[in-house]
Amino acid sequence: MKTDERQRLCDGATQLGIELSPGQQDALLHYLALLVKWNRVYALISRRDGDDWLTRHLLDSLAVLPYINGSRVIDIGSGAGLPGIPLAIMRPDVEFTLLDSNRKKARFMTQAVIELGLNNVTVVDQRVEEFRPETGFDCITSRAFASLADMLVGAGHLAAQGGRFLAMKGTFPEAELAHLAPGFHAEAVHLLAVPFQSGERHLAVVVQDK
Repeated sequence: MKTDERQRLCDGATQLGIELSPGQQDALLHYLALLVKWNRVYALISRRDGDDWLTRHLLDSLAVLPYINGSRVIDIGSGAGLPGIPLAIMRPDVEFTLLDSNRKKARFMTQAVIELGLNNVTVVDQRVEEFRPETGFDCITSRAFASLADMLVGAGHLAAQGGRFLAMKGTFPEAELAHLAPGFHAEAVHLLAVPFQSGERHLAVVVQDK
């Protein structure tokens, strides 16, 4: 990767309050290179996302890092591994599951996990409604999965006791928050200040009612 791209990654991470080790820098940039390479053939990422993938995918994913808690995280509708793979690179102490029913995307994630040596990541090629793990998850992340209501209906069974849903959204999801599935409530909505990105980004945190 180009030196200026590495510096831009480090500058963006610093703005997020994140310090990247040299190994984490290498892994994140390696993942980005794999994403660019595979996307030429498999169209993993929409072309509408523009050319600045470092900002739109790496830094955007890293913006969620402060909100990850617990020892088990599942990224639903993970697609090309976003935000799951960047988060797993940063948190080797946390067990991540990347869930997506699209086989070509699951194939890419599996290859990326192997090449990056991520021993804390499991890729599952299955529909979210059909996935029935023995143990629930402390965090359920989603980047472009569905509306909050659909997310909770489809993935509510994946949460451990006290588990939190972290849904990445663009503008403040006022309408979605007004139609949450029964048994859930919004804990908070955080404005994510993604470096070098002009559009709005929010993180909706939803938990089960006690």
